[in-house]
Amino acid sequence: MSDKYLELVNSGVTKKIASALGLPRPTKLRRQGFDPTPIPLTGTVVVLGDGKDADTVANTLLQWDVDVRRSSPPQGQVQAIIPVFTQAQNPGEVHDSVLETGSLLRKLAPHGRIITISRDPHAVTETPASATQAGVEGFLRSLAKEMRRGATANGIVIGADVGVGAPAVASALNFFLSPRSAFIAGQVVHVSSRRGKTPASWDRPLEGQVALVTGAARGIGAAIARVLARDGAHVLGVDVPAAGEELAQVMNMVGGTALQLDITAPEAPTRMITLAKQRLGRLDVVVHNAGVLRDKMLANMSDSQWQTVVEVNLTAQLRITEQMMKTTGLSPDGLRVITLASTSGIAGNRGQTNYAFTKAGVMGMVESLAPKIAEAGGTINAVAPGFIETEMTASIPLLTRQVARRLNSLQQGGLPVDVAEAIAFLVAPSSRGVNGETLRVCGQNLVGK
Repeated sequence: MSDKYLELVNSGVTKKIASALGLPRPTKLRRQGFDPTPIPLTGTVVVLGDGKDADTVANTLLQWDVDVRRSSPPQGQVQAIIPVFTQAQNPGEVHDSVLETGSLLRKLAPHGRIITISRDPHAVTETPASATQAGVEGFLRSLAKEMRRGATANGIVIGADVGVGAPAVASALNFFLSPRSAFIAGQVVHVSSRRGKTPASWDRPLEGQVALVTGAARGIGAAIARVLARDGAHVLGVDVPAAGEELAQVMNMVGGTALQLDITAPEAPTRMITLAKQRLGRLDVVVHNAGVLRDKMLANMSDSQWQTVVEVNLTAQLRITEQMMKTTGLSPDGLRVITLASTSGIAGNRGQTNYAFTKAGVMGMVESLAPKIAEAGGTINAVAPGFIETEMTASIPLLTRQVARRLNSLQQGGLPVDVAEAIAFLVAPSSRGVNGETLRVCGQNLVGK
């Protein structure tokens, strides 16, 4: 579904009219999409900050043949600004990097990036240092709301005993710098461990791996299948028998394997595991994407409307994940699990008590299982979409839909591929140091945090 307003205010006479009237003029975002040929990072990247951590970040970028500077270039635009705050011990020590970031904003190119790197405040022992590191997140979230022309600001927060050269830090840097993170704004990724390994190819990080995606026949699920296949995975797509024809079309497109199955069926976990092990030889990634809506005000909600949503969106995921975690020999490197949450589970939504219950529930599942799955070398994370342009949101009344699109820092809806890109980042072998996280894909929607 296209956003006609976005198209109108960025072309021809209507662009001039919108400008004259002072109407919102969101920038059409630059995305990687399903093309396997990556969009290269061009332009200057400025790394700010004193000390060895900033040096390490600059050296990482140099390995990617990036034009790296340690201060503002005398002329021309910059593609990205990376202030490194990890060694700041008191509020006064962020002063120079903050002001230099501000002075560089006018040079930031369209679709540019700002990426802050800081320490987890809970991993810092001294109170002034902890307060300083906590302040970076507030700085970042506010700065993200000042971005223009498709630019975004996001952050990487590093845990105790994790160096800035850790694979997951490089993975997050690579993701946030690229067009793959186009609809993520004002968010932080916590790197809590040193686990992970640099991929042989940043373009095909899932080469040779098998990824299971539920609800893969259409919409976000189909986009997830296409992006994971683009990144090298063999996709095992699962959907209900009624969607069998659409599922077959998607799996044929990506060279994957189709499994018609109701995930709420008692035998569902066993059938998934058996197929993966016997036909494909392994299972590395599980994406719990399948979900349903049965919106109704609670006073009018029936038993079936509540129970159906809970069964599909939460109970089935708990049962499948638990059995897969108990199964030995699925993945030689540890299972990576992703579940689809929602901003409704963070901030709530009128008429969605059932849906919000399940989406908050899967985030609780992620937090609870993260330490357990890490023991076996795996990870579990959630992705929480905001307003995404799908068949479901196309049914929303026109005025409500337009308002929902503009209530984020990028002033537009996201696309299914934006959700898929976040998932691909989180399941990459280089991202194993990210565990127990919920990453919002919402353009910094004005809900929650």
